[in-house]
Amino acid sequence: MLPTKQLEDFIAKRQLFDKHHRILLAVSGGKDSVLMLHLFKSLSIDIGVAHVNFKLRGAESQRDEDFVRNLASSLNVPFFTTHFDTKKYATLHKISTQMAARDLRYKWFEEIRRTEKYDFIALAQHKNDVAETMLINLLRGTGLSGLHGILPKKDKLIRPLLFLNRAEIDALIGKHQFTYVEDSSNLSSNYIRNKIRLEVMPRLREINTNVENTFTENAARVAEVEAFLAMQVAEIWKDTVQQKIDGWYFSIAKIKALYPVSLLLYELLKPFHFSASVVNEIIDAFDGQSGKCFFSVSHRAIISRGLLIIAELQNEGIESQLIHPDSQSLLFANHQLCFSLMDGNEYEQKPNKAFLDAAKLIYPLQVRTWQTGDKFIPLGMKGFKKISDFFIDEKVAQHLKDTTPILLNGNGDVLWLAGMRQDNRYKVRSSTKKVAIFELK
Repeated sequence: MLPTKQLEDFIAKRQLFDKHHRILLAVSGGKDSVLMLHLFKSLSIDIGVAHVNFKLRGAESQRDEDFVRNLASSLNVPFFTTHFDTKKYATLHKISTQMAARDLRYKWFEEIRRTEKYDFIALAQHKNDVAETMLINLLRGTGLSGLHGILPKKDKLIRPLLFLNRAEIDALIGKHQFTYVEDSSNLSSNYIRNKIRLEVMPRLREINTNVENTFTENAARVAEVEAFLAMQVAEIWKDTVQQKIDGWYFSIAKIKALYPVSLLLYELLKPFHFSASVVNEIIDAFDGQSGKCFFSVSHRAIISRGLLIIAELQNEGIESQLIHPDSQSLLFANHQLCFSLMDGNEYEQKPNKAFLDAAKLIYPLQVRTWQTGDKFIPLGMKGFKKISDFFIDEKVAQHLKDTTPILLNGNGDVLWLAGMRQDNRYKVRSSTKKVAIFELK
């Protein structure tokens, strides 16, 4: 008899889905996914089967696809399949074949889920997979998220077989004489997961015969600790971080008062993808010179006068843009610049607006970032000042220096450091007939 009651209890306890939901099953043809398919079919749930042919094992890959197609047909279940040139994708993106296969299948599963209107994607991972994943993460180095192993539910992914281990699955397959296909690559110790499965886990089982359950229980405890930590970090965030248009501003004094500071700052910076080692470098630099920068794959952290400022990395070499007389707005380095004309000579003194004498403008105007040697005459002054010196005097943070739009006239004169100061030569005078208004939003 199939363990349908245990499955239903696990689904209810973990709140994986409700009876009315439609579930897309990821079926490779191996024991785990075949058992999952038969279990779901016995529950009379609206299901579909998705199979990926990665073209990695020649005729064997085609055999697997044919097997799953025929199995789905025999059970009267909708079947979806696709083919990928996995090795080509891995080479193109400079990643391992295993990582390429993972990326490709999850993207395709989500595409089918959305287009075919399924609610969740079911993966046939079990207790042994939890233990193996935790060991892999420990060997590579991990935070709490790596120690909870595989979660029963994450976004649209569910793992309903996590109440079973591999031995129990093997016994059920044999008892019910379910046919399946064997992936020959599972027997190779070339992959780290297979090495752990074939060589490490048997030795651990000699020490603890119930090792899979032990890992699963520990993973559940870690997940609870992680959830509690997330609540604490959310409260710390409210008190420590201020989000502005140009980034996130952290009070260094408040960060230094945290304990344990390394753990909590790592969690605070997790959305910005900073590694644990970089977080420790940031902490060591708190009492050092202002202006030091640290990088993740997506963001830059800058220590600036008692603040830790996190800003998104801009694309390399932000391209300059042109403004024509009929232009109304443009986007530049996460800024929006808007333009308008007004008759008369009225103006305001606001940093985010420039009021320029329209008669002195030579089109097309240009917007770019600052360059070495740039200079202008700041509004209210008579002599030239290098923009680099202006930035220093105004204590402008490095990430703002690199992304501040500089508005240039057609003759090369700097008209406006957007959001800071316009040039005195182009200010509105009593003789001005028409005003060009530039606004930074």
